[in-house]
Amino acid sequence: MASGGFRPLEEKSLVEYIKATPSLFSKLGNQLDELQIKEVGDGNLNFVFIVTNRSGSFVIKQAIPYIRCIGESWPMTKERAYFEAMVLKEHGRLCPGHVPEVYHFDQAMSLIGMRYLEPPHIILRKGLIAGIEYPLLAEDISEYMARTLFFTSLLYHTTMEHKQAVKEFCGNVELCRLTEQVVFSDPYKVSQYNHWTSPYLDRDAEAVREDNTLKLEVAELKSMFCERAQALIHGDLHTGSVMVTRDSTQVIDPEFAFYGPMGFDIGAFVGNLILAYFAQDGHANEQNDRKAYKDWILRTIGETWNLFHKKFTALWDEHKDGSGEAYLPAIYNNPKLQVLVKQRFMKDLFHDTLGFGAAKMIRRIVGVAHVEDFESITDARNRADCERRALDFAKMLMKERRKFEGIAEVVSVIQEGY
Repeated sequence: MASGGFRPLEEKSLVEYIKATPSLFSKLGNQLDELQIKEVGDGNLNFVFIVTNRSGSFVIKQAIPYIRCIGESWPMTKERAYFEAMVLKEHGRLCPGHVPEVYHFDQAMSLIGMRYLEPPHIILRKGLIAGIEYPLLAEDISEYMARTLFFTSLLYHTTMEHKQAVKEFCGNVELCRLTEQVVFSDPYKVSQYNHWTSPYLDRDAEAVREDNTLKLEVAELKSMFCERAQALIHGDLHTGSVMVTRDSTQVIDPEFAFYGPMGFDIGAFVGNLILAYFAQDGHANEQNDRKAYKDWILRTIGETWNLFHKKFTALWDEHKDGSGEAYLPAIYNNPKLQVLVKQRFMKDLFHDTLGFGAAKMIRRIVGVAHVEDFESITDARNRADCERRALDFAKMLMKERRKFEGIAEVVSVIQEGY
């Protein structure tokens, strides 16, 4: 196997690497005829190659020792590839229908070989920009979140199992630190990496930095993110980390994974759907006002939470007499108390989801890495109007999240007030 030390690959050296790696070469029928390699890494961190020939295909993802969208001035550990490979395998075991299979991992090269999600699979964010409805999205993503979060929590684990699992992932400190910086810190202060649609949002960005109530709330969320090892979370579950067709949903790119608060994953996904909703007016035209599509996004937001709630609590009921040590049966020993425990847990998780979702929205408007939903709106004034509505809603949601009793109330406020 080609390994040795780390070296970044390009097309020619990748061919030699594949030939020397049986687990990859065999996927191509052990031959290189009509081989095609295409670099498609449009994210912030890594190089991604699609490798195909008439016999097979796979994707190669290689982590490099800096943030790709910034450059070598912002170093970043390439060890993130190890955690990504481990989580793809673990989440794939728990939810095999929605996580691509890993064929090969080379730790020295920080390289993962995995299933190629062939067209018509596209990144969900691009589908949302194009106005495509995905009828199974809420069903599938709720299944993924319910299973990966439940089965890696103390609702299923013993405390010994949980602590050992936490230990396995506590080394992903640099990517956790990056999240702490770009989500919970930079948007609320002057930072060289922050940017926004200027001059239209200059005052809005300043207002975020001057909002004391908002800062108190984001401090609480940051504390939870840093301190609460609740489950093995994806860590970056936005609409750019999901590939879809009308009948397939696949979760990719879990390199930010660690044991953290469940609501961070759910909030990231829901928050990015809300961003997509607010971006729709910027993509509307005379042929399509996008109103019907906005309604579909709002329905999907509601269904995602409601289906997650249903599936997560069903798993809890199914395994209530198992080995999980969060709520020992000897203590929580009557039906009334068991209902109260579940209600409190899910209420807290719902409010965590709203808070983290709001934080993810704010950082995508006045922080370092923005979203294509807005960035692809070419008219700057129009883009800023869409972003401002999203920003105002996110600020309200973070500060008032505990007032909401259910997702239908959130959707109603979006429809009626923003």
